[in-house]
Amino acid sequence: MTESHPALRQRSPSAERNREPILAVLREALPATGRVLEIASGTGQHAMCFAAALPGLDWQPSDADADARASIAAWIAHDGLPNVRAPLALDVHQPDWGVDSLDAVVCINMIHISPWSATQALFAGASRRLADGGVLYLYGPYKRGGAHTSPSNEAFDQQLRSRDPAWGVRDMETVVTLGASLGLVCDEPIAMPANNFSLVFRKRPGATQV
Repeated sequence: MTESHPALRQRSPSAERNREPILAVLREALPATGRVLEIASGTGQHAMCFAAALPGLDWQPSDADADARASIAAWIAHDGLPNVRAPLALDVHQPDWGVDSLDAVVCINMIHISPWSATQALFAGASRRLADGGVLYLYGPYKRGGAHTSPSNEAFDQQLRSRDPAWGVRDMETVVTLGASLGLVCDEPIAMPANNFSLVFRKRPGATQV
């Protein structure tokens, strides 16, 4: 087994806090078996938690950031889970994601810290690669009806936009409409701790791929 390099294993306090609530939703939303691509896997903590709890799934982590991929690889070496693959260098804007024929795509806390074009590319890529009935799972903060759901989310949105004007908390209705236009239909939104939401999209059978 590859050495786990403890110094490379990054830890995110938010990932530790939210992994169990997210896992509870994934247990219901994801199939019992199949291939899952995780977009923007970050430290790799989520991948380890979910793959361990859902052993029937073949978990493919990915991240555009090299340091994140190093952390993911170190966690994989440390935990030794047989159903987690080596992380992919993946930017959703690129036409080749390095993986096809997916049963689910999981994307946690990405769309508000990336330009809107990344959300569009995420949905388009997922629509092309998901099997009929496949799941796209999103987690993070959202505005509803054009309004923030809490003062803390509004402050967070302002902080994000000060870092990059292309970032920011997205309107849930706009995201849901984007999914529907690509054959990805959203279930009822699920309220999560800390003013976040889980959105579960399912690919409509026979949906036109773009």
